[in-house]
Amino acid sequence: MDEYIDIVDNKGKPTGKTALKSEAHKNGWYHNTIHLWLYTKQGEVLLQQRSHKKAIHPLLWDVSAAGHIDAGETFLEAAIRETKEEIGLELQPKDLIKIGVEFHETNYASGAIQDNEFHQVYIAELKTELKNLTPQKDEVEALKLVSFKTFEDLLAQSETNNHFIPTNKSYYYFVIKTIKQKLNI
Repeated sequence: MDEYIDIVDNKGKPTGKTALKSEAHKNGWYHNTIHLWLYTKQGEVLLQQRSHKKAIHPLLWDVSAAGHIDAGETFLEAAIRETKEEIGLELQPKDLIKIGVEFHETNYASGAIQDNEFHQVYIAELKTELKNLTPQKDEVEALKLVSFKTFEDLLAQSETNNHFIPTNKSYYYFVIKTIKQKLNI
């Protein structure tokens, strides 16, 4: 879907301009996205397999829910909306904990997409069973819970195992470390 998003400067400050997501990617304009990582108290992380229809990294495993922030939408509103759309899970603002901002600057598809994004990163406890989640067909191929150890083992081999997006390795380590600190593990 090609929605309108707010454009920010290279420091993440609002410019007051909006543009279609496709135009932002075509022109390399800076913008915000949300990333929400869901975890269980049993020491698991919910991973989303990107749809085979995705132009970027199809079928690789990634963040529990993510997406662009609509023009005028707050980060929390976007995180709650994207989570509901992508996996059918309803959350409240009090459920989410912001853990940071991750700048992502990558060129895809031989220059057709210039991703200059500030990922607003949140975590939240997953309080329902995996079977109660409903993956959005065009966005999500599959969902799975993996233990922290499995997550770290897969991540250690991400350059060769075709599981995670290999260029996100340090970001994934930051996320798992932060979740483990939250749970005092």
